[in-house]
Amino acid sequence: MKRNLVILVFGILFSLPSHSQMNAGIQTDSINKIYVGTYTRKEGHVDGKAKGIYLINQNPSTGELKFVGTAAEMTNPSFVKVGKMGKYLFAVSELGPGDGESGFIHSFEILKDGALRNISKLGTGGYAPCHIALDRSGKFAFVSNYMGGVVMVYKINTDGSLEKNQEIKLENPDAAHAHSVKVSGDNRYAYIADLGNDKIWVYDFDRMEGKLQPHRQGAVELKKGAGPRHMSLAKNGSFAYSINELNSSLSVFAIKEHGGLEHIQDISSLPQSYRNKNSAADIHIHPGGNFLYASNRGHNSIAAFKIDAETGKLSTIDHFPIAGETPRNFAISPFGRYLYAASQDTGNITTYKIDPNTGKLKVQPRVFEIKTPVCLEFVK
Repeated sequence: MKRNLVILVFGILFSLPSHSQMNAGIQTDSINKIYVGTYTRKEGHVDGKAKGIYLINQNPSTGELKFVGTAAEMTNPSFVKVGKMGKYLFAVSELGPGDGESGFIHSFEILKDGALRNISKLGTGGYAPCHIALDRSGKFAFVSNYMGGVVMVYKINTDGSLEKNQEIKLENPDAAHAHSVKVSGDNRYAYIADLGNDKIWVYDFDRMEGKLQPHRQGAVELKKGAGPRHMSLAKNGSFAYSINELNSSLSVFAIKEHGGLEHIQDISSLPQSYRNKNSAADIHIHPGGNFLYASNRGHNSIAAFKIDAETGKLSTIDHFPIAGETPRNFAISPFGRYLYAASQDTGNITTYKIDPNTGKLKVQPRVFEIKTPVCLEFVK
């Protein structure tokens, strides 16, 4: 009943076409492709109903979404990442201890019609791989394993295949939950968000060898119970932002001359009046660099913030409700006109139009249905 009321308020549902095949007849010169990572089976935290990686098209003028088909069938592709130049796609297979020796990362060639051709599949050295990052050259990929305290670095070959390059084991592995890697704009440093240890580990990155070495700072420690999850970096390279899952906050850091982080602000992702359960999830800076957005699971909202250009600090603009539940991930369209929030537990995507002057979000009248979406990735 709750779901029906929410959807009734926010608009008309799109019908979901058959997943049986890719629609090769859709013109691709005037649309944007979006790959959707999903859960495909029931886990402890989610009732996955999808088949694998889905492909949808976005009309960049109207923001309208259209389902294309199943691009690749695989188990729990909970995070997907498009490689440089849009030639290849990488996807984790989020598997747990009962599923084998580790989770996996897959690489695919993106075909002309958007279908995915499998190239390679490698173990991730840990369980529950949950995030993929690329270095700025597009030659190396980083996979964070939520279980086991392991971050794996892979070399991306010219044919899109992967080979293991380095394995990083975080301190206190029984407690560590590596949730993401973020590489600096100059490709010299990498930051690992460790939710379990409440730390962001700082590494020097060898751009030629694709190897990480501990930075002299070691790590920056957040408040106990913060749970850093994902990060975003300012366009000018001066500031870094962390979304903290467990205490529903955002942390702001000044990036020092030699890549270290100085903690300068904490701000809540929630309205002051909200007292119920919540876990913060995703974070992205608008392409214009003036606004930052974060997702709340529980409050079921997108929080919008203004970025102070001089200090990097955040001020709250507002909180915008989701037409669904559990917005694990969201994406901003390439030119910053639209924001799309994926609701894991109600199987839909909410579309917002972004006001370029105020950063406010205006929900669009139609809600797009798709099974268990947890990651949205534009082909840029």
